[in-house]
Amino acid sequence: KWPETGRLALYLLGLRATCPPPDPSPQRSLVTWLKYHLEEDWAGSRRHGHPLTSYYQYSLGVLALCVHRKRVREEVIRRLLTAEHHGRFGHPGGSATDTEAVAALAFACLERGQLVGSRLAAELRAAARGVRRRMVEAQGPDGFFGNVYSTPWAMQLFIATNACQTQPAYGRAMAALLENLDAFATAATMAQALPVLHGRSYLDIASMRCQEELDTLTPLSPEPLPAMPGNVTVRLVVECPEPRCPQRRLYDQPVPAPAGASLLDVLSLAAAQGPHNFTFDTRDTPQGPFLTEVLGLEARPQKRLYWQLLSAPNTSLQRGEWWLGGPRQPPRLLLHLAIPLSAGVADYRPRDGETLILRLSEW
Repeated sequence: KWPETGRLALYLLGLRATCPPPDPSPQRSLVTWLKYHLEEDWAGSRRHGHPLTSYYQYSLGVLALCVHRKRVREEVIRRLLTAEHHGRFGHPGGSATDTEAVAALAFACLERGQLVGSRLAAELRAAARGVRRRMVEAQGPDGFFGNVYSTPWAMQLFIATNACQTQPAYGRAMAALLENLDAFATAATMAQALPVLHGRSYLDIASMRCQEELDTLTPLSPEPLPAMPGNVTVRLVVECPEPRCPQRRLYDQPVPAPAGASLLDVLSLAAAQGPHNFTFDTRDTPQGPFLTEVLGLEARPQKRLYWQLLSAPNTSLQRGEWWLGGPRQPPRLLLHLAIPLSAGVADYRPRDGETLILRLSEW
């Protein structure tokens, strides 16, 4: 079984934020498992030069242990420091903002919590400042650090390092975030944005004083989306590069769908319409369903393969570092976080006449 570093880390962060019961025994067990998965995850570096999952998941693991005030072996910390120093956080065709921000948050947490010696603390402080400086230099004209989904992670770093009041870049990012709140439609993305909107970072939950508050959470029944009249036609294309697939384009067909249909709906309609034999499979994750197989071709994390979602000609629907897969399994439970979606297959609403490309890619 592949390491579940990212999944466990997110669960432990959420558990700490919700003020768990006084009995620590279940948490201790989960923390022990996270330490184990961190070591198993890194075993992949001996063969591949990177964790079995991703530096994003590995950084989340270190951050979660720190938030729970658990000491982390210096070797584990230096693995991240070395990767940051040598620019190993990126992947082809994607932004490294998510990973850099999470790693820098872990650095800041370890320093603030005095969980390391003074020499290592100075190195961590310098690394976090270096990441923050690069983010300021690379901020886009739209105000985002990377994209809308990686921006909350970056803003948490500014908050955690007490730089949000002195950096104009933070104010521009907050303005951009407030104009795009409708992009945060899942629990996972909301969990990244909500602390920032309250001027907090994940580091704050490490020192949070829990007070029992009864009956403060009231379940809401979401209103159904209004029906949209009419139909749309989406062109669906499946691509697989050579030499894996001699016939590079494996599928290219128009798919009629009701207006407002999601990408997942379009895939289901394509599978139902004959005689082109379109097939696909998804896996349920905390972020919603994620694409793991198309036309019998699996996303295979051990070969660093994932299904890239594009709007023609080359606009990615995927974000930063969140791809899970099973054997990331492939890359979101199984599974494992490796490359994020700006909109999942169940969230994205194709436009009439749009061409959507499912491309088997390597990260």
